[in-house]
Amino acid sequence: MKFVGAHVSASGGVQNAPLNAEKIGAKAFALFTKNQRQWKAKPLTDEAIEGFKVNLQQVGIAPEHVLPHDSYLINLGHPETEGLEKSRAAFVDEMHRCEQLGLKLLNFHPGATLRKIGEEASLDRVSESINIALEQTEGVTAVIENTAGQGSTLGYRFEQLARIIEGVEDKRRVGVCLDTCHTFVSGYDLRTRDACEQTFGEFGRIVGFDYLRGMHLNDSKPDLGARVDRHHSLGQGKIGWDAFSFIMRDPRFDDIPMVLETIDDTIWREEIQALYQFSTE
Repeated sequence: MKFVGAHVSASGGVQNAPLNAEKIGAKAFALFTKNQRQWKAKPLTDEAIEGFKVNLQQVGIAPEHVLPHDSYLINLGHPETEGLEKSRAAFVDEMHRCEQLGLKLLNFHPGATLRKIGEEASLDRVSESINIALEQTEGVTAVIENTAGQGSTLGYRFEQLARIIEGVEDKRRVGVCLDTCHTFVSGYDLRTRDACEQTFGEFGRIVGFDYLRGMHLNDSKPDLGARVDRHHSLGQGKIGWDAFSFIMRDPRFDDIPMVLETIDDTIWREEIQALYQFSTE
């Protein structure tokens, strides 16, 4: 079974996110548990935590189908000690916030070399950062999002995701979120059924579907291999509808949160309905 939603607003408090998901007909959703562009935030209040859990149960969405995203400031592969320690502390705090909300996943971008360290050394720092966070938390899986490969970001090749996972001690609490736009612009074709078979087959061989914990469903403004991160509405970009039809029909993508981050939130309900239509045809 497929669980599709979008990255919804938590404005006014995290307790509002499940209600915002319900408004668009979502069966899954993503949110920020704090301001994603600030290092620190006020702790979650007891009222917000309880309100989130009550509303989540009310809308009938399971905690396993919520895919919170951490702060964009965090760089778990940071080349400098100060930035690395600051990122690690912030990441642990994000994991604790997920624990408080009863959530099972935390999605994050692996990091960037900032062109001051080699990619392999930076990837190893990401693995070490995950190990540190898992040691200090319980019940939350660290979900690595593949990236577009823009600038010096890590995680744009399946081999890099596999290397990070290899260095994580508790394999039960590490996973991957595949973003379709990022996958495409980093050089993996998704425009046809055959291309999807090849790309996802490669993912299966190199990383493994056992590690797939979520997806971001986005079309792409840039061309294949452009390594530029610009999302588009489904069917309006360079990927087209075939990839999303393929994903919705393929059982390898069952039972994980599948989250829209497309550019026009006014049509999220229509996009969700269109995706579910594929799974019933």
